[in-house]
Amino acid sequence: MRDGGRIAAAAEVLDDIANRHRPAADALKDWGVSHRFAGSGDRAAIGNLVFDALRRKASLSCIMQKDTGHALALGAYACLWGRDLDHVEVTLASDRHSTGPLKDAERTAIRNGLGGDAFNDAPAHVRGDYPDWLDDAFTDAFGDARAEEGAALAMRAPVDLRVNTLKSDRAKAQKALSRFAAEPTPWSPVGLRIAAGEGASRAPNIQADAAYQRGRVEVQDEASQIAAILALDPAHRQIGDLCAGGGGKTLALAALSANKGQVYAYDADANRLAPIHQRLQRAGVRNTQVLPSTSEALEGLTGRLDLAFVDAPCTGTGVWRRRPDAKWRLSEKALEERQAEQVAVLDMAAATVKPGGTLVYATCSILPAENNAQVKAFTGRHPEFAVADMHELVPARLGAEVGAGLLEAAIVSAEGLTLTPRRTATDGFFVAVMRRKEA
Repeated sequence: MRDGGRIAAAAEVLDDIANRHRPAADALKDWGVSHRFAGSGDRAAIGNLVFDALRRKASLSCIMQKDTGHALALGAYACLWGRDLDHVEVTLASDRHSTGPLKDAERTAIRNGLGGDAFNDAPAHVRGDYPDWLDDAFTDAFGDARAEEGAALAMRAPVDLRVNTLKSDRAKAQKALSRFAAEPTPWSPVGLRIAAGEGASRAPNIQADAAYQRGRVEVQDEASQIAAILALDPAHRQIGDLCAGGGGKTLALAALSANKGQVYAYDADANRLAPIHQRLQRAGVRNTQVLPSTSEALEGLTGRLDLAFVDAPCTGTGVWRRRPDAKWRLSEKALEERQAEQVAVLDMAAATVKPGGTLVYATCSILPAENNAQVKAFTGRHPEFAVADMHELVPARLGAEVGAGLLEAAIVSAEGLTLTPRRTATDGFFVAVMRRKEA
């Protein structure tokens, strides 16, 4: 396929997503099944156009003065992929599968692009590409920088990897991944980063690489790595990952503890937990016990844990770079539901922490209602817990120089640490560390 046909295909997928209110991955999969002539390069290019258009849906709609699939795909190709007007004209004219020649309004929109008055004069939620109903929440979180923070959440994300120190070190893993041009992450001492691609370029298939297959690296954003590092004290021996999901934090905590002590992996959803068994085996983890997804299993941990890690269910606003379609499906009702779940899981986890132990609360959200407000409410309900001072904890865990740099870049509050793509070049993430007072 040529680019004209790819633009038309992306427009078709975007209309399907909008009309049927379905995830982008499902719509792209269905398009691929019904268009088997498209090669892997074509599917990658179409997928990139679709996801880039969704990342910048609000600003592209503003520029193109329409929010149809055609307008979004054309706008993404021209304005985000850096194709000038002449190139776009030739691309459409030379491909019989394209959507046809440009209209006058489209020429004007492409000529003005992201530097035009329509974009520069737009409200913050348009320039920041987030839902308008979240503008108050973004103002609470970022103030006058909310458009810039939102725009950073609308960029492509790199591929971050955590080096599994049970099997390798960062230098060896970096060498093994040299063909991907992997570079050390700035904050995590066990992180590697593969830069995001541009235009039609395909994302690297890390899961097929020998380093991944042999358990030397795991896919994990640097923010998530930092949360695990801040959570674990060398003295912790009884550790619970109480919203374990697929096991990313469990594996990180097992590696940080050097396979010593005991890590309990628990999730109320057995289906989410299912992949953990294979991952543990591949990573060479020997100190982890996967608990049944029953209330009885969790009751067995009451008052026993040195560390209870809660990666709570949340809106996922911090990972919009990776799941851009999710931000346009997010609703106020969904936010309220996540908040109720967060209250329940925090209260559940509190019962497992022994006196002198630590409770870590983390979300991949940047909304204060899910982060700072939840910590304040929790310590109000549970005065036996006190929030650790990040100004002391971060340098102690990451080292003085790196810790100082992270504290300067991140948003530090009395409740915890907030990381964002704009400030720390990570996913959006919040982490709070709370210690239970001695009996």
